Amino acid sequence: MAEFRRGVRLGLDWGDARIGVAACDRDGLLAYPLDTVAAGPQELVRLAELVAEHEPLEVVVGLPRSLNGTDGPAAVKVRERAVALARAVGVPVRLVDERLTTVAASRRLSEGGKRAKQQRSLIDAASAAAILEQAVAVERSRGEAAGELVSATGPGD
Repeated sequence: MAEFRRGVRLGLDWGDARIGVAACDRDGLLAYPLDTVAAGPQELVRLAELVAEHEPLEVVVGLPRSLNGTDGPAAVKVRERAVALARAVGVPVRLVDERLTTVAASRRLSEGGKRAKQQRSLIDAASAAAILEQAVAVERSRGEAAGELVSATGPGD
């Protein structure tokens, strides 16, 4: 079994309005909410800045698959955005199944005393942290990176 790869990782929860961003320490022991980036024309610029600032080993992007495991319209959109991100940054980008991470992040914030209105600004970054925690746990247990590697070349390239 391969050893756990040491290095900072960034995690993304890519929504239509906002992109939650999380990071973890070099040893993968602690994933924490980092930022929320407005989705839109400047999203890749800001995400590239965060990658340059934190110098991650990789970026882990949550893939919003349907409960039955198939890709719906949201997953197709995230796949396209992940390819664009891979083109914009010089580190590997991986897609990991994010089913139920938003629910888990919301539950954690509620248990921490945050009301629904307060949660809106926090939930995306907290979801990104949950996605990152899951990816790190998978790598620790399997000895290989979680999810699927995104190619910087998309369909038709």
